[in-house]
Parts: sequence; C-alpha cells; structure tokens
Amino acid sequence: MENFRRNERGARAVAMTIAGSDPGGGAGLQADLKTFAAFRVHGFSVIAAVIAQNSGAVAAVQPVAPAMVTRQIETLAAERRPDALKTGALADAAIVRAVARAIVRFRLPAPVVDPVFVSSAGVRLLDPAGERALARKLLPLARIVTPNLQEAEALTGIGIDGPEAARAAARAIFRMGPRAVLIKGGHQPRNSRPASKLVDLLFDGSGFTEYIVRRIPGGGAHGTGCAFSAAVAASLARAMSLDEAIRAAQRYLARALRGSYQLSAAGRPLLDHLVRP
Repeated sequence: MENFRRNERGARAVAMTIAGSDPGGGAGLQADLKTFAAFRVHGFSVIAAVIAQNSGAVAAVQPVAPAMVTRQIETLAAERRPDALKTGALADAAIVRAVARAIVRFRLPAPVVDPVFVSSAGVRLLDPAGERALARKLLPLARIVTPNLQEAEALTGIGIDGPEAARAAARAIFRMGPRAVLIKGGHQPRNSRPASKLVDLLFDGSGFTEYIVRRIPGGGAHGTGCAFSAAVAASLARAMSLDEAIRAAQRYLARALRGSYQLSAAGRPLLDHLVRP
C-alpha cells in the first residue's frame, strides 16, 4: 500500500465523510477518519448529528442545523474538492435534502451512501421522513449505496430470506437511481443457518457480481458498516476502480475484525481501524 496511486493532481488523496459522531470512536465520522488514515487518505469530516453513544448503547441524537451542515461542506470544498465522498447517519429529512443540494451545488463526487437507519443498539439514526428523502434525493446522486440486509429491506419493502430476494432488492434499489448497489452479507437472512462464508452482492445495472469472503468468527463488531463504506470511499479517492475498492474494503474489514477488542464487558467489540489495508 505504500506505492498507492495518487489522484490526478498528484497530491494526497482527500475523502469527505458526512455523518453522525460517535464519541466512543467505534463508528460514525470518527471511525471514518481512522479508516481514511489507514488508507493514507486525508479525511474531511462534516458533522450531521451529535450522537451520545458508546459501543453498546445510544443515549441521544441531536441533529445539526441543516444550514450548518451546508456551511461545513461549503467551507471545506472552498479549500479543496474531495476526491471521494461518503455519507452515514444523517438524522432527518432536512439534513438529507441539504446534503443532496450541497453535492450538486459544490460539484462534489458521487457519494458512497451508507444508508444508516437504525443503530446496532436499535435506536433510530434517521427518521422515517429522512428514509424517504434519502431514497428520493440522495440515492439518485450515489456512486454506490451499501445497505446491509435490514437496510435493503427497509428501502424496498422486500423480505430478504435468500439469494433471489437479495437480487430483487438490489434491482429495486438500483431503480431509485444509484450507479451501483452493494447489499452486504454480514447480517445473515432471517431463519438461515450460520454460514462459514458471506456474500456481498453488487448490481450495477448490467449484471450481478458476488464477492465471497470467509466469515470472521465471533459476533461482529461495532461500526462495521461505517468502516466498510469509508474503506470503499478511501479506495475510490485513491483512483481505484469500484471493483478494486470493494475488494480492498473487504480485505481491510477482515483484518480490522481479526484485531477487534473490547474496552469493557458491557461494550461491543471495536474494530482495529489502524490495521494495514
């Protein structure tokens, strides 16, 4: 990874995250920034929501004023247009619309959209109106959207109980306007047997690609979706193709999961974000 490709200007690649905060550092924009750093990409961060959380619980969510979200984006873009962009938890419809407008206004790269609806602790990080706004306003701008199975079900209303349902959901999300859809296979379908491998399913309008990797033993970790989408964005910032970016993100997440650790018995495992990609 030392001989990484730089962007067209020959400068250090820059990726921007627009997301909620995680003061515990395991998810949200803090995790995104650590992931960018692991890929040797400079990170811009725009706070969309201040979230009181740790690795095991979410106590409160405070959306940032949409005008302030826009001002953060504007100020950063005035200095340097990022080479890649990702979005995470956006809290409400007003913020989603502000982000979509800013992407167009400031000519930002087509984003990697991580549709964060509900935290792993079961607390809403995007309200129902925000889900509808994301589908209508943000997905049509997306380079790729990376839902897990539950998020894909929420976006489409399709119950995903196997490969065919996953393909139907991917097609349905693609019709919402993104250039590509990757339904992540880390969360197994309901009523399925534990599997030794997982499949991340990509649909780009012309066909499906299955990215099959060995499942890392254990119950997962806090912030895996954030890290995966940030790794895709960082790889795109470094001029990788989408296929290369997905494979790099899978490798990175596997290594980060193998190095996971806990801060307390009450918390969930945390990824080792600073592993070598």
